Amino acid sequence: MNMIELLPPAAPVEVASLDAMAARLAALSHPARLRILRHLSGRGACCCKEVVEQLDLAQSTVSQHLKVLVDVGLVRYSPERQRSRYTVNTEEVARLSRAMTLYLDECTAAGCCG
Repeated sequence: MNMIELLPPAAPVEVASLDAMAARLAALSHPARLRILRHLSGRGACCCKEVVEQLDLAQSTVSQHLKVLVDVGLVRYSPERQRSRYTVNTEEVARLSRAMTLYLDECTAAGCCG
């Protein structure tokens, strides 16, 4: 998946960037994934079991949600011997935040949002 590139304020948001942004926002559209992201952000690296214990969700459910977050690049996966580790990809989360801000600023400036 392409990374969301930071755009100068005057540049229009490209369709590919919108597709990437939409995919990341879709990954964040589930409350469990938001809770997982918040849990991971407060720790260095966690295994799936640690997330399960904190969020009181089934291991299979947490695994599926982690996979969605990994697939869009918001979480990193590091396989280790006994337990795989997950960490927040802070660069991608920050990039998404900036891209969303630029996009909404562009909409507001163009008068499309009000």
